[in-house]
Amino acid sequence: MNNVPDEEQVGDNQIEEAAETHAGGDQSISKSANNKYENVDTVADNNTLDGLSELEGWSVDTYAARVHYQGESDRYSIEFYAPSNCVLYWKVKGDGETAVPVGRMTVPDPLRTRIRSDLADAGIDPAVEDRTL
Repeated sequence: MNNVPDEEQVGDNQIEEAAETHAGGDQSISKSANNKYENVDTVADNNTLDGLSELEGWSVDTYAARVHYQGESDRYSIEFYAPSNCVLYWKVKGDGETAVPVGRMTVPDPLRTRIRSDLADAGIDPAVEDRTL
């Protein structure tokens, strides 16, 4: 099953050494207490979500946070995704079960301002609200 000659195979010690010293580009890897390697950026992303979890109305999942707002006639679900550092807006249909993604330019300015304020209160750069996918 392994077609790599013995002299070219990498041992566990070499993998550990490389992982413990790797810090390339925008990512770095660290060794956790249970000897698993994890992307430090993912850990930072999860910590970022903690700030949103403390704000009224926000619920947090593993990699995202969500809040719901209702205007005069429209309801929205807003999601912040930590790994990609972006905000998505969903317009919720009348049944409350169906939502469709909408462009941020169609979202009322007061709601966008509120989301930027929430991001800032959570310690997240509010400019990510305007980030396109």
